[in-house]
Amino acid sequence: MAETVFTFCRICEARCGLAVTVADDRVTRIAPDKENPHTWRDFCVKGRTACQVLEHPRRLRAPMKRVGDHYVEFPYDEAVGEIGAGLRRILDRHGADAIAFYTGNPWGFSGSNPTFVGGLMDGIGTRSRFSVGSIDHNAHMVVAEAMFGSPLMALVPDVDESCCFLFVGMNPAESAMNWVGSVPNGWRRVLDAQSKGADLIVVDPRRTLTAAAADTWIPVEPGQDWAFLLGVLQVVFERGWIHRQDCSEVDGVESLRALAASADLEDLARRASVRAEAIEDVARRFATASSAMCITRTGVSLNQNGTLGEWLGHALNVVTGRVDRPGGRRFEPGYVDSVKLYDTFVPPLEGRSRVRGLSPIAGAHTLATLPDEITTPGPGQVRALLIDCGNPVVSGPEGERLAEALRALELLVAVDLFQRESHRDAHWLIPGTHWLEREDLLLVTGSLEDEPFVQFGAQAVPPPPAVREEWQFFCDLALAMDVPLFDKRGVNTFVRATRAAARLSRRPGAAFNPRWLWRLLVLMGRKVSWRDIVSHPHGFVYGTKEYGKFREQLRSMGRRVDVAPDEFVAETRRLLRAPAPGRDPERPLRLVNRRRVSSMNSWLNEVSGTKGGVRGDELQVHPADAERLGVVHGQGVRVSSATATVEMTAEVCEEPAPGIVVAAHGWGAGCYDPKAPEERSVAPGINRNLLVSNEELDHFSQIPNLNGTAVRVEAIVARNEPDGRAARAAVAPAVGDQ
Repeated sequence: MAETVFTFCRICEARCGLAVTVADDRVTRIAPDKENPHTWRDFCVKGRTACQVLEHPRRLRAPMKRVGDHYVEFPYDEAVGEIGAGLRRILDRHGADAIAFYTGNPWGFSGSNPTFVGGLMDGIGTRSRFSVGSIDHNAHMVVAEAMFGSPLMALVPDVDESCCFLFVGMNPAESAMNWVGSVPNGWRRVLDAQSKGADLIVVDPRRTLTAAAADTWIPVEPGQDWAFLLGVLQVVFERGWIHRQDCSEVDGVESLRALAASADLEDLARRASVRAEAIEDVARRFATASSAMCITRTGVSLNQNGTLGEWLGHALNVVTGRVDRPGGRRFEPGYVDSVKLYDTFVPPLEGRSRVRGLSPIAGAHTLATLPDEITTPGPGQVRALLIDCGNPVVSGPEGERLAEALRALELLVAVDLFQRESHRDAHWLIPGTHWLEREDLLLVTGSLEDEPFVQFGAQAVPPPPAVREEWQFFCDLALAMDVPLFDKRGVNTFVRATRAAARLSRRPGAAFNPRWLWRLLVLMGRKVSWRDIVSHPHGFVYGTKEYGKFREQLRSMGRRVDVAPDEFVAETRRLLRAPAPGRDPERPLRLVNRRRVSSMNSWLNEVSGTKGGVRGDELQVHPADAERLGVVHGQGVRVSSATATVEMTAEVCEEPAPGIVVAAHGWGAGCYDPKAPEERSVAPGINRNLLVSNEELDHFSQIPNLNGTAVRVEAIVARNEPDGRAARAAVAPAVGDQ
């Protein structure tokens, strides 16, 4: 008999409420939960087709060991024992840093995985920790720590009360109003505010769907958002459009004022490829609005100056009084003090990376350094790697270089739903659970909501019989290796004792599990009770938005915002002294990123229901550039950077500004069948990140230059045409015409 389970999607920050129909332990339908008071309106194809993953023919359903060129299924306990013994040998012979971990994006949408993989890393004592944060959100964390005292201090947008939106490098019309913060139904709420007179300004090198709806679109040079924002700040200071009360309560205002005054507005405009008058106009509209917010997103952070752009966006909000006020950016404390939780359980990672000498960020090193850490001999050389729900070969820069390094490892263990591109040479494949197969309470996300909201993620169906939840695998691995989970003596003994008690009493819940931690932390939060959480299957809003308490949450010295961190000011001055970067005549175009609504980074492309006709090899080219290159719509093109050459299909349209080409990130990800390795993998699209260097990094966040790589584009000569050109096709419609 069919039943409905109410839960929420764990694919992106939107976390949409779902009504999941289940019959005979099979999901038959997924629909938006319209009784959810907070999130369901962002429901999309990713959530609707999520059940396709559960029964995918290539899904991993049991631990598998590589034997020669094939994989053989192993019982779970034997797999844990062999992996634990192998890791223990490496630990004893080469030390803790010889064992590395990489945590991918799905890891962050589990209520238990991060806690227990962190507990295993702490037990081993390894400093070889790598994270997906070094691909997209490190800039946010670096700036938050420098300005507010903690990398987890996120300021969420208060869209309903805002009279002016300045969106820099973000496209909520396609990606929703979510990233390091969640605003359910946010884009529609922005449009509603605009219909009532709010000003919408979009700064982006692409004429996205968001830009097409804007009152003003400003196509900025990739990587030069900082110059545009510094110009806005210069005008704000010169005209006296600062909030004097707020400025008196923060540090560094005069330093920021001096930095802005030292720049030449015309020079900043040239760097950003905009008119100085446009900068002045944006400054006036933003600073004189009764309420406003500036938001920078991944379009800003994914380049070599992304941290400076993120910082100057926050600085603009601070000096104009747009923080902790209606219509601006506010801090939501959440039902658990996530900042305190982070400070307590995620101690700073000590030491620089062994080969390149880079400092860790938010407890992990940048993925760009991993190939060298594997292939460079010496003490601390990485010899074993555990990939936790990640696909770094596709998500990161120079994937083939990393793939080659992975083949040299003594032990490679992948925990995932599929054998992906990064797992081609794994020694062990450990099946992961789909989020429909487990329960979750996402503790950290409480401070990322735009209002006080909490929901327990109920389990809809059980996992396959041989599949264990990721937290249990990491816990079992710590026991097998005989390393203290969480680096706390006695925890392993406690875990074993509770498991024995559960067996004797025939009560599985008596064994130590994540619920024990969740209940304790909710109790410590003193905002809601565990009973409240589990008795509201649709989730519930447990309070109202509050303002005026941001300073109480600051972790900085004296609980004051530092609006001009010395290291950011110094780097900006260095850039101002250097000539404005020009275009390389050999590679005159700039490659920037885009999002697809139907996928999430490098996952879900193996699910046919999400593609919607997207091939994943499209390269958007402006008509003027296409004319100059002799390229027509639908023609094959060769795209070359300093690191690689790939072949794509030209999509001639007016979405990119002239001089910009656009390709989606996360495609070209193979989905292999370990039981039949001779079969061709499912690998739709092209991995555009092969074109990105792992040497060109943001100075602070260490994020690679995913938005701004210099490339050359050439038409591929069609053999059946005498002049080498395909028949001219119509230019694709502009965004506003679709």
